[in-house]
Amino acid sequence: MPHKVFNGKTGVVYNVTKSSVGVLLYKVVDNRYIEKRLNVRIEHVKHSRSREDFIKRVKENAEKKRQAKEQGVHLHLKRQPAQPREAHTVEGVTPETIAPVAYDTHI
Repeated sequence: MPHKVFNGKTGVVYNVTKSSVGVLLYKVVDNRYIEKRLNVRIEHVKHSRSREDFIKRVKENAEKKRQAKEQGVHLHLKRQPAQPREAHTVEGVTPETIAPVAYDTHI
C-alpha cells in the first residue's frame, strides 16, 4: 500500500513487473518538485479518467466534421466559454426607493 501522501495522485508508469508497476510522481517539497519513483502493487493503481472527456469530444467532432463535409456546410467546433444570460424584463414588480436612517447621537 503506498503512503497516504500519494493517494489519488496521477503519475506515469515507467516499469512493469509481474505483480507491480513502477510509477513516476512529482511531490511538492517546500518550493520545488521532487521526482519520486514508487513501486506499487497493481491492485492500488487505476487508469486516469482525465482524458475521457477529451477523447469523447474528439470522436464527436470527427463525426460532426464528416457530416458537415457531406452536406457542404462550414462547422465551428471550438469550445466557447459560458456566455452571459440574455437580457429580460421583470414584470409585476415596482421599484422601491430606500433612504438611509438618520444617525442618532442621543443616548
